[in-house]
Amino acid sequence: MLETFETVAKAVADPNRVRILKLLESGELCVCQITAVLDLAAATVSKHLSLLKAAGLLQQRREGKWAYYRLAERALNPYAPAFLGLIGATLADDPTLTEDARILGKVNALPLQVLCDQGRAALDLTRPTSPASSCCGTPMMTETSFNVLFLCTGNSARSILAESILNREGAGKFRAYSAGSHPKGGIDPTVLALLKKTNHPTEALRSKSWDEFTGADAPTMDFVFTVCDNAAGEVCPIWPGQPMTAHWGVPDPAGFVGSEAEKAAFCGEVMRLLRTRISIFAALPIASLDRLSLQRRLKEIGKVALESPEARDSGVL
Repeated sequence: MLETFETVAKAVADPNRVRILKLLESGELCVCQITAVLDLAAATVSKHLSLLKAAGLLQQRREGKWAYYRLAERALNPYAPAFLGLIGATLADDPTLTEDARILGKVNALPLQVLCDQGRAALDLTRPTSPASSCCGTPMMTETSFNVLFLCTGNSARSILAESILNREGAGKFRAYSAGSHPKGGIDPTVLALLKKTNHPTEALRSKSWDEFTGADAPTMDFVFTVCDNAAGEVCPIWPGQPMTAHWGVPDPAGFVGSEAEKAAFCGEVMRLLRTRISIFAALPIASLDRLSLQRRLKEIGKVALESPEARDSGVL
């Protein structure tokens, strides 16, 4: 009994989770709508939602590619109604929650696909959305936005680099994630320093298990790439949506033995190789390629080396 109470109490102890509960007082919302209002990383919002759901405060359903959440309608947890009632009856004058409600009004006026593709930046759009970018439904190979998952064993170096590179190089067209089969729980310091030095996004990066991308509320992947040989040889989970896969193995910066300067140089070489392959991938005319042709191109990218003609043509070198 005490453990059940503690679960709910911990779930509502975070200000951002309280913000989510207050948003959902207006009714059911899609994850992309919640993310746009909170202006947090998608992975962070997903974790908050999972904790609230586990505490019996939220219920979730899927409709095509979209995941929706609402306040629990029945006592999944005996203490949940009391906590929800307390939150609903208080904090009415809080300035953060007032601003959230104002932004939610703008968010509700936008198509879900626009929010999924552009996040909070979509709130600044003043021109009408074109039919190609405003459709809602199942993912298709069109020039909109694609979810890409990079995998390695420890999720501390190679896959982290790839995630950050694609989120900068492919902004607006791709949304990158990373995970590991046996995550180390932290990012290699040399890798993190290199990303910051080269102005790549690092705020949402964290070492995590690939199990996070197999749940009902996980984003549906369009592409999954392994960047280490160990992960490529392991039995991967069943990914929702049947994404296209390929192996893009690169050396492991985390396993490098040498001085700090030597390791930094080695990390730079690995980063250049990943950026070369990712730049080629980001430039592919995905919408005009049939599935077999696209699969062949993805496999070929995994063989690209820094000295290859493809690398020179990519413009990275």
